[in-house]
Amino acid sequence: MNLTNNLLLELEELDDESAVYHTPVLVTDVINYLRPAPGMLILDGTLGGGGHSERFLQSGASVLALDQDPHAIAYAKARLAAYGERFCAIQANFRQIQNALDPLNIQKLSGALLDIGVSSRQLDNPDRGFAILKDGPLDMRMDPSLPISAADIVNKYSLSDLARIFREYGQEARALHIASRIVALRVRRPFLTTFDLVAVIESVVPKHGPRQPATRVFQALRIAVNDELGALEDGLISISKRLARGARFAVITFHSLEDRMVKYFFRDHSREWIDRPEWPAPRPNPNRIFRLLTPHPVEASREEIQNNPRARSAKLRVAERL
Repeated sequence: MNLTNNLLLELEELDDESAVYHTPVLVTDVINYLRPAPGMLILDGTLGGGGHSERFLQSGASVLALDQDPHAIAYAKARLAAYGERFCAIQANFRQIQNALDPLNIQKLSGALLDIGVSSRQLDNPDRGFAILKDGPLDMRMDPSLPISAADIVNKYSLSDLARIFREYGQEARALHIASRIVALRVRRPFLTTFDLVAVIESVVPKHGPRQPATRVFQALRIAVNDELGALEDGLISISKRLARGARFAVITFHSLEDRMVKYFFRDHSREWIDRPEWPAPRPNPNRIFRLLTPHPVEASREEIQNNPRARSAKLRVAERL
């Protein structure tokens, strides 16, 4: 099915009240921290189905929303069309925030949100290649125009590069064993579908407990295909530069690699003093631009996890621009 047909199907689902593109996580906490109100312009850097944006709009704020997935942009534009000019959605990666703001002559933002991860619609749609339990093309590109798919990595990357990706991005203990098995089998025929990859992983990693053996490798490939950690690093820096004084920056992550990046970025840019063993006394931090609002990450309540199990690994960190 081509991209146009996929978009039409998703837009048709807007007529079905039971259709849910994605259930946003930690919505109440995000609203409490960002405090959207009339006159504010908030960046939703990861639009998805528009759940967080809708709450910002309901509070009277205007929203500039970005997403690299054209399906998400089309869906949310139709869903939130009633808000008129207060809602603007652009297909772009949040790491390129300047390319979105500059043509609109927007200098500063009143707040910003990044909800890092994969939407429920992406996970549940086998055509996107993110799903472990549904067979589909081995793709995993959030932006379909990206040049490299998961199949390209699995079929072309060297043994050492595959093992490194699985180990560093997926924290997979059997990274080398899985990579070796992939390299041995791909000479017979290429890996083309998600089930092709799941089968070889399950032949190496036995299943223990509820976690699927392929979970960590799929995470690693998704991160590599979309350069998620590089995008997050760039986005934290570029978005911070466009925040007005007093604007709040909220970031939701779903695994330790992302959370660690956000934690250290906010820490390094919020502490008032820095010290080193060779210095006679602490010195003012020249990189301080934030006041940290969450010394510890905010996590989903038991009730929210019961209603939305995918919220169980979500962590929210927030800082305020000085």
